[in-house]
Amino acid sequence: MSLAQDVIVTEADRASERLAEVKASIAQAIVGQQQVVELALAAVLSGGHALLVGAPGLAKTKLVHTLAVALGLDSKRVQFTPDLMPADILGSEVLEEDADGKRSFRFIEGPIFCRLLMADEINRASPRTQSALLQAMQEGHVTVAGARHDLPQPFHVLATQNPIEQEGTYPLPEAQLDRFLFEIDVDYPDREEERAILLATTGADEVDARPVLDAAELRGVQRLVRQMPVGEKVLEAILTLVRLARPDETTIDEIRGGLSWGPGPRAGQALMLGVRARALLQGRLAPSVEDVVALAAPALKHRVALSFSARADGATAESLIARVAREIA
Repeated sequence: MSLAQDVIVTEADRASERLAEVKASIAQAIVGQQQVVELALAAVLSGGHALLVGAPGLAKTKLVHTLAVALGLDSKRVQFTPDLMPADILGSEVLEEDADGKRSFRFIEGPIFCRLLMADEINRASPRTQSALLQAMQEGHVTVAGARHDLPQPFHVLATQNPIEQEGTYPLPEAQLDRFLFEIDVDYPDREEERAILLATTGADEVDARPVLDAAELRGVQRLVRQMPVGEKVLEAILTLVRLARPDETTIDEIRGGLSWGPGPRAGQALMLGVRARALLQGRLAPSVEDVVALAAPALKHRVALSFSARADGATAESLIARVAREIA
């Protein structure tokens, strides 16, 4: 083993221990939802953003707050509404006059200037406001009145979307959905988890998470994720998965007739980073094909479009991606 590999192994062991502490801290405040927590953490460790999709009352807001506390990130929450303007998120310039009567503009930062932003019900804002946020997510800075203002690093957005009550909403276009590393489904808890939730949240005291990491340590873990090796077998599995999900390249009849278009290279990038982060979260030094299969749906389902015939037959993006994933399992 080379010196560089030895250093990576040592750092990975240390990072896995710290991430185990992060998960334990989150578990103090969030009952169940282990897969959702793991996917959200994997998105952050990969340096990306995530879209949380679930019905109201499933603790999506609490999850984001808890993640921010455990990771040591300052966070803010924006409730998206149809009348929300880009300046309400990015900030704006105001004209000020000093004691000598000299006037000048001063930039007042908007809520986007934090390290973890919760964009609540992002599909309720107008396309103009959505675009302003998604551009900042991609570029890492905002431009107001021709002046560039860099966002703090690391910077992550965890957006939520309600799958019901679609009246008065502005669904995100596919090109903008592609900016999210993962789309994470937040499902209802099982009976025992819901019982634990009722007992934990209706008493006199409510336990919150404790800080474990800070922004600098998180940045170090994110750099480590990019240094972790990916074996040839895993790389081939990612390439096969992505290319089989494209209707013009696939050899699977259900995909050829079921999808209008498939995922681009950004899906493969999301998987390359995500499988490393998932392995680290589970205390492993290298990802496996199992990680690719586990992340196939979160990484691909918002990057494909069903054909009309597939919709008519009752097919879903998840079912078609599962069909592709069976080819590499």
